[in-house]
Amino acid sequence: MKKKHVKFLKQLLETPSPTGFEEPSAALVRERLGGVADEVSTDTMGSVSAVLEGTDREAPTLMLAAHMDEIGLMVTYISDDGFLSVAALGGVDAAILPGMRVDVHTESGVLRGIVGRKPIHLIEPDERKSVTPLSGLVIDLGLKPKRVKKLVSVGDPITFGVGFERFGDGMAVSKCFDDKCGVWVACRVMEKLAGAGRAAGDFIAVATTQEEIGTRGAMTAAHAWNPDVALAFDVTHATDYPGIDKTKYGNIVCGAGPVIARGPNINPVVFERLVAAAKAEGIPYQLEAEPSVTGTDARAIQVTRSGIPTGLISVPLRYMHTPTEVVCLADLDATVRLITRFALDLTAEASFVPGMGGAIAGGDGDAEAAGEE
Repeated sequence: MKKKHVKFLKQLLETPSPTGFEEPSAALVRERLGGVADEVSTDTMGSVSAVLEGTDREAPTLMLAAHMDEIGLMVTYISDDGFLSVAALGGVDAAILPGMRVDVHTESGVLRGIVGRKPIHLIEPDERKSVTPLSGLVIDLGLKPKRVKKLVSVGDPITFGVGFERFGDGMAVSKCFDDKCGVWVACRVMEKLAGAGRAAGDFIAVATTQEEIGTRGAMTAAHAWNPDVALAFDVTHATDYPGIDKTKYGNIVCGAGPVIARGPNINPVVFERLVAAAKAEGIPYQLEAEPSVTGTDARAIQVTRSGIPTGLISVPLRYMHTPTEVVCLADLDATVRLITRFALDLTAEASFVPGMGGAIAGGDGDAEAAGEE
């Protein structure tokens, strides 16, 4: 991955956007795509949509959705001693919180906080065997109580106080790869399509909001755009480290390529086209069984209006919903190539009705023109 693209990825990851408070990341996406897209808009849910018009009005419109919200906390109470009580924004594991540094986002600016808990010396032996619940944790701002009550309000959001770092062989660690890396992918695909002379059909990149509490932004964006076909991008659980049952969760490996989902939530023609695109581009890919609805934007998009043929692409992620989420950067680059090829292969003849001959063997497209800038 080129340095300029790593720089943008780092910027996305370190721009706070807890669920329901995505405005800073939305501004970043608008700025990035403002000079590429033909139209950039933001809806009342806060989702940002960028449209790159196609060259053939008869070709299908493709929407790519990736959520820009991250998990976090919210202030629920400020004690007379100046300590904050909190609730979860999304799926936060209380077990990882004690001792963590966090950022409290207030109207007057960002305050550094520490998630406090009694030290092990003061915890009774029986208590040590269980996870301290959120209700038993507080956030210490290191400020006098009067100043805390002046600066902090109930409802202020809180994010993990860590950032992006490269490590190992092509790996990277950060908070909120789930799913800021997807927003990065959506932006890069639009840039690649623009560089390739555009796809036949319109391409709509949507950075959705509030996925972590129910795929809400995807619901409204899909309803508004009503595309002919859609892809959701998210992360999925890597199973390539100790303690994960592969017989239950599959064999998903960081660095082995993008993951293409298969199951009832996934249109079979879209699945077949994604596989064909990967083969045509020589991109290693992995398959993931999704026997029910997925916990992604795909589940909302699929049943919008009269139904939208939907696919799901992911990258393997270790340690999901922690401040130390890990991905392989090569998987992100490969995903951009895969989705770009998928978009370039969509023509007016494409059909997504299951069992009606809409599969593709893999066309030439204009993939070479979409080479790395």
